[in-house]
Amino acid sequence: MAPALTPAQKKELRQIAQSIVENGKGILAADESTGTIGKRLSSIGVENNEDNRRDYRELLFTLSKDSNIGSSLGGCILFEETLFQSASDGTPMVKLLQDHGIVPGIKVDKGVQPLPGTNGETVTQGIDGLQDRCKKYKAAGAQFAKWRAVIKIGDDIPSELSIQENAVTLARYATICQQEGLVPIVEPEVLCDGTHTLARCQEVTEKVLAAVYKACNDHHLYLEGSLLKPNMVTPGMQCPDQATPEQVAEATVVSKCSRCTF
Repeated sequence: MAPALTPAQKKELRQIAQSIVENGKGILAADESTGTIGKRLSSIGVENNEDNRRDYRELLFTLSKDSNIGSSLGGCILFEETLFQSASDGTPMVKLLQDHGIVPGIKVDKGVQPLPGTNGETVTQGIDGLQDRCKKYKAAGAQFAKWRAVIKIGDDIPSELSIQENAVTLARYATICQQEGLVPIVEPEVLCDGTHTLARCQEVTEKVLAAVYKACNDHHLYLEGSLLKPNMVTPGMQCPDQATPEQVAEATVVSKCSRCTF
């Protein structure tokens, strides 16, 4: 079992988590991989190199103080390259965010890989070496982390194997982050691709969340020092019976409350 968090560690994690979401603030995801941002740059005829990627992120982070962006934006998730970059004037990217009162975060997962023994399901990679990376990220100014697990709905899926493997991996990631002073965003994303109904998505989402928080409890995660990033509960994009916004809202809220017990 990982060493228990000290009262001081718990206090820091709780304060970071609260500062990110206080007063309804949001989180900006600026953690596009090199490949993903390359597609955006190529669409406007810009070469995908480190300087251009820096200029793009710098454009996002150099709003004037008068913009008061920090009143609406609590955190910003960075790609590893950006965390260690400085703007063209030498100011660290992290400081640009901090000057607006925005908490810097870092994407720590390494993407998904096929899960053997399943019908096209996946599990997220990145546990190996995560503790050492978290130490480095914390020293560079990151205060929270993000890890995304992917759950598919289809014929006979998600399998119990997929749900459990992703739940345990999320719990391990989250516990490691807390040991190193990073607030973990726990993100078990049930994908909206497919023909499934609203009821089926709600059923799967509830089952996934119950498994994830059972695993978090087993791994002694400090819940007050973590954040949940849940999916919206919607019919599959190819489902002929689409739902109203009110139905989606109700199913999404109910799914977060009905089965998340240990």
